[in-house]
Amino acid sequence: MDRSLAELDARVARCRACPRLVGWREEVARTKRAAFADWTYWGRPVPGFGPPDASLLVVGLAPAAHGGNRTGRMFTGDRSGDVLYAALHDVGLASRPTSVSADDGLTLYGVRVTAPVHCAPPANKPTPKERDTCRPWLVTELRLLKPTLRAVVVLGAFGWQAALPAFAEAGWTVPRPRPAFSHGARVGLESPGEGDRPVELFGCFHVSQRNTFTGRLTPEMLRTVLRTAAEAAGLPTSPYAG
Repeated sequence: MDRSLAELDARVARCRACPRLVGWREEVARTKRAAFADWTYWGRPVPGFGPPDASLLVVGLAPAAHGGNRTGRMFTGDRSGDVLYAALHDVGLASRPTSVSADDGLTLYGVRVTAPVHCAPPANKPTPKERDTCRPWLVTELRLLKPTLRAVVVLGAFGWQAALPAFAEAGWTVPRPRPAFSHGARVGLESPGEGDRPVELFGCFHVSQRNTFTGRLTPEMLRTVLRTAAEAAGLPTSPYAG
């Protein structure tokens, strides 16, 4: 049983449960991308990132092949991460607007970032079986965060569909029928445990290039969701001055 997020993160980084994902992430780490030829790729499952007493959790999809799979940190070294961390910084939840490497000094304030699938998948598409195999890691992460967790932003429909059963398994009550994903969705999840507080779940379009390049998700839309979720989590925010 993991007694801390640090122990959990170490175990996640050693996981080899999904043969297709293991083969892909390691092949990418060997062949690399020309722009990163001088990098030593992480090439392993990417654990969550952020303080162990976070009150706000951001749930994505999976690491990018040449992003998190290269740097070893969630949403680090790719354009999706550029958008996410810039917005977190704008709202006052990150110490800097960029995330380029695991040792760049970035600090998150009351926020942890994770994903339902911890290995980079081919074409950014994990299979349902891979999603379900990876779910125990998210369930354990949620249980460890439970004393402080107050709000969650889920990026995209895949993350939403993966997160709801994980929350149910971790002890929260998920409404029936399960709420559908939409940008701006807000769902309260009660927890029947003595002294437990409810969690507010927020839906947000994923920060993928497809969404950000086409304007389906704008920086202002992302900032609005993050600021609303931060307020629900009891975190102080900064007015955007851009």
